[in-house]
Amino acid sequence: MLPARAAVQAEIFATNNTGQITDPADPRLRTRLIRFDREVRDVIRSHHARAGSSRLLDGVFWSSELKKTTYERSREFDVNRVSADGLHHIAGVLAKQYHQESVLTFRYLPRTAADTNAVDIEAPGVDARRLHDALVADPVARDRLGGGSVTTCGRLVLIAPLDDLALARKFVAGLGVDWATARVRYGAEEFVS
Repeated sequence: MLPARAAVQAEIFATNNTGQITDPADPRLRTRLIRFDREVRDVIRSHHARAGSSRLLDGVFWSSELKKTTYERSREFDVNRVSADGLHHIAGVLAKQYHQESVLTFRYLPRTAADTNAVDIEAPGVDARRLHDALVADPVARDRLGGGSVTTCGRLVLIAPLDDLALARKFVAGLGVDWATARVRYGAEEFVS
């Protein structure tokens, strides 16, 4: 089972990289993003939200344009004491400040909330190579889910549209993960430009 994390209101997934990385051995994928971590926390606090912990992530995404996988080193930031508009605004500031096409946000909500449109799936026992291989092998999942990330401790982090929950579950099972060990949380996702 996954360790319990303190209650978190929302998350921001962000990076400061502006290049398209297609080589899994690219040295940019080894950065710890320590300075970036401090800078993003300052942005969160300067907009009257509470910055919680952050985790380093290795992302693997399918590029329809390139017809291959791309890689990204990023961080997931826990954010509390923030409204939906405030979260959107902070993500917009980060997108502009770091020249990002978009920044992903996820607000945790009850499953039955009107704004719930996505799930945050976290599952143990996955590395970036296995995530890559699964994306390449499953054209439906790569086109609809786009990709996912893994923590440096080997936990999958997958944000998926609520309508694709069955597909995400099948994809996670294809990674060799027992669904009973996965944690599924509901909420609202938004890509902020």
